[in-house]
Parts: sequence; C-alpha cells; structure tokens
Amino acid sequence: MISLKSPREIDLMRRAGRLTAQARALAGSMVRPGVTTHEIDTAVRKFIESHGAKPSFLGYGGFSGSACISINEQVIHGIPGPRKLQEGDIVSIDVGAYLDGFHGDCAATFPCGQVSEEAIRLIRVTEQSFWEGIRLARPGKRVYDISHAVQQYVEANGFSVVRDFVGHGVGAKLHEAPEVPNFGPAGHGPRLQPGMTIAVEPMVCAGDWRVKVLKDGWTTVSADGSMTAHYENTILITDGEPEVLTVAED
Repeated sequence: MISLKSPREIDLMRRAGRLTAQARALAGSMVRPGVTTHEIDTAVRKFIESHGAKPSFLGYGGFSGSACISINEQVIHGIPGPRKLQEGDIVSIDVGAYLDGFHGDCAATFPCGQVSEEAIRLIRVTEQSFWEGIRLARPGKRVYDISHAVQQYVEANGFSVVRDFVGHGVGAKLHEAPEVPNFGPAGHGPRLQPGMTIAVEPMVCAGDWRVKVLKDGWTTVSADGSMTAHYENTILITDGEPEVLTVAED
C-alpha cells in the first residue's frame, strides 16, 4: 500500500532529508586520492549520529556500512573497507538517515581527482536524467512517466539504465511502495498523488545495462565491466511541482 504523508510527517521527512543530503555532501567532499572508503563511511556515521539520527543502511539486511560506496564499474551497494581511492576513479555514494521516525535517502557520483571526459559526461547525464524524470512527478501522472523520461534521456546520450534495481517509496520505512523503475512505458504504474514520497534514483552504465552481484552478496557491478554512475534524491509529490526533500540547505 502506498503511504500518503500528512503535513506533520512531511515536515519530519524534510528534516531527515536535509540531514541525509548534508551527509552526502560531507562524503563527497572527502573523495580524493588516498582516502579509504572506510574513512568516508566512518565520517558519515559520526555525522549522522551527532545529529541524533541513525544511518539507515547500517545493519539493514546485514549490511556492514553506514553508506554504500561504489567505485567505477560498481553500480550500487559497495561495502566500505580498506580500499584507497585513486586518481581517475568515480565514486558513487548512497546515504540514508533515520531521524524522528522517518528516512531520507540520496546518492551521487563524485570524481576523484582528474577523471576522463567520458566519466564526467556519464556523471552529468546520470544526474540530469533524474531532473528529466521528475519533471513528470506531478499529481495525475503515473510512476512510469518518470521512468520513461529517465530512460529516454539516458539512452539518447548513448548510455543504458540498470533494470535489476529500481527506486522506491520512502517514509517510516526505508523501502516502501511503489517501486520506481528507471525504464518502462509511459502511462503505466500507480497514479501520483500529493503526499507521496519517493526516491528516484537513476543507475546508469556506460556500456550494457546488465549487472551482476559479487560473492559478498552486496556489491553490484556492470556485467561488462563498464563504468557506472548513480544519482538519487527523495522527492515529495505536491499539488504542483515536486519538492526535493534531500537538500542540504533550507
């Protein structure tokens, strides 16, 4: 069942979303050669906990980190550890924070030092596909209107969207209904209504869209080894334009 949030719940989600976005920004500021993914993860955890919140991902389904940190061909769910970032890497960081009963969820991909022009283009197209998608995030539209817009923009730029993982509703639970794919035919899926809060999160491969999960049971990589990027925000469906809840400032 899709949860429609009350004005009070929306205010609480704004608070959780703002904290989550601040944690994402902190993590992104640490992306540079020589820094380990464990160091970034530790900083994210300490920051979230210092604000009276809990990292949404820590212990979720047995996940051992507070952030998912995925490098290059790793699409999502990279486990933080001793790996040091290197010049030319691109680093996708997915963060969630649980504050006063509600979750925020957001992600972005950051360049480490000097990266290739193709990597920069992949990062930019992935982020822009999010904005192309949420242009359709209006009451009366359907979930797959967002999905279709994301897919059309990504593929028009020569990249592909992951099919095996999708966006989702967010609220008192980290993952709620409805699922929000990054592909599919317009005009399908649940109808969007004011009060819905969803995470729209394009996951994009420079090559083929197929992915595989590594033996650790979490880290998901492009099957062909191509570079990948990820961008996500939690948004609110309103009576008009959608509101992005995972913003670092008021």
